[in-house]
Amino acid sequence: MGQAPGSPQDPQNQGPHEARELPVCYRHPDRETAIRCTRCERPICPECMVSASVGFQCPECVRSGSGTGHAPAASQPRTLAGGTVTADPRLITKILIGINLIVFLLQQALGDTFTDRFALIGQATFSMGGPLQGVAEGQWYRLLTAMFLHANYIHILFNMLSLWWIGAPLEAALGRARYVALYFTSGLAGSALTYLLATPVEPSLGASGAIFGLFGATAVLMRRLRYDMRPVIGLLVVNLIITFGWGNIAWQAHIGGLVAGVVVGYAMVHAPRERRNLVQYGVCALVLAVVVVLALVRTAQLT
Repeated sequence: MGQAPGSPQDPQNQGPHEARELPVCYRHPDRETAIRCTRCERPICPECMVSASVGFQCPECVRSGSGTGHAPAASQPRTLAGGTVTADPRLITKILIGINLIVFLLQQALGDTFTDRFALIGQATFSMGGPLQGVAEGQWYRLLTAMFLHANYIHILFNMLSLWWIGAPLEAALGRARYVALYFTSGLAGSALTYLLATPVEPSLGASGAIFGLFGATAVLMRRLRYDMRPVIGLLVVNLIITFGWGNIAWQAHIGGLVAGVVVGYAMVHAPRERRNLVQYGVCALVLAVVVVLALVRTAQLT
């Protein structure tokens, strides 16, 4: 019979491999972890961690308020990054996927006219003798709206699967507000770098910049928790090979989103507790300021 995680073992009966094995999360048996709840000492993975005054607690201990001496509602449970613990830790990811799917259906129903109106483009005309359009012509909203457009079924399928696999656990670890800030900051950084470096007449669209930002933040989080980095690094390398190995891919959006995700993610998980909000949202504001500067520089070049 198997032994429950955390049960006593005789060290003399362990082989070298067994002695090095990490326990698994009590709620997610497929995830190894070196972190335990400070109250009940159950092994917990990043998704189940709730930040406490000392260490981390599991969801059950937070809900029961065990050991606190007061009602559970008296102190607000927090995520690893200081966010509020919610009943559905994946809600924002579900909403983002829903918005992307709805916009894609609008693209299919309304055709190229709709896509051309909201895709990221520097400066171009969509018809012979038509007016110039694009970010350089004051349509700055394209930096944002392009994040929710997709070229075809394969494009949106791949991006939405990546958003669910990477985004959902990250949302649980950061909390909703910080996750939203990371997502949109990364996406806008990817759009800004595309606007700066890509040919102005070449349209760009897709959620890849924001998703690469989630990749970068996930790597930072795993490093912070001292997890095995090889799986996320391998996945990132594969995506970068695809980025530079296939045509019609806006590599600028991927790189811009990735760099922003690493910077913002580092601020989210390493900010000192006493200045957590200031550092986290301050870094987001600085990245957005860089986005504005890049857009202004490119606009000056094109006009």
